[in-house]
Amino acid sequence: MRKGHEERHRINTIGWLRAAVLGANDGIISTASLIVGVASAHAEHSHLVLTGLAGLVAGAMSMATGEYVSVSSQADTEKAALAEEKAELDADGAREQRELAGIYVRRGLDMALAKQVAQALMAHDALGAHARDELGISEVTTAKPLQAALASACSFSAGAALPLIVAALAPQKWVAAGIAVTALASLAILGGLAARVGGAKVGPGILRVAFWSALSMGLASAVGAIFGTN
Repeated sequence: MRKGHEERHRINTIGWLRAAVLGANDGIISTASLIVGVASAHAEHSHLVLTGLAGLVAGAMSMATGEYVSVSSQADTEKAALAEEKAELDADGAREQRELAGIYVRRGLDMALAKQVAQALMAHDALGAHARDELGISEVTTAKPLQAALASACSFSAGAALPLIVAALAPQKWVAAGIAVTALASLAILGGLAARVGGAKVGPGILRVAFWSALSMGLASAVGAIFGTN
């Protein structure tokens, strides 16, 4: 017996892809800009590595904290909405069934079929049906704070590790240039990969990330050169 055909769409990867690429981009840009700025201030080589390490740890924790707080707020909102919907189901299930049928009518079903679908789905899982079709909450979209925080911290750390490694291995006089080149190349690859997987044009994705990253490192270098000491 043949199994049902399961389609895969690019849109299904956009959520995790965007979060992973954003975290890695932040890690590369912020850490690279930080080290380049300090290098332009003529700091010692050991100070550059320490700056990069501190930037990695601080940035990863900042990303994790921000993501945890944000997604926790979303989770609290979802729980409150589900509790309210459950109370409405307990108070007047018939009215909630008519409301669900109305949603299906607006999506294109005739009233008779919409009523049958609403009745069948509510008999199977009333709260789940209303959560999915009325509130837009499903297992795929449900907020997971710890998972989001860990993913953000890991992706940021992975990105920040690149300029940190370059700073540790490159001679001091080549640190700024080495970080700038490797960071821009890596960011261009990430931008192109994200665009390709998402089905968008690769060129604009590369240009956007390259331009803003170069601007960030350029400004950081200018600040270091202006306020640094020989």
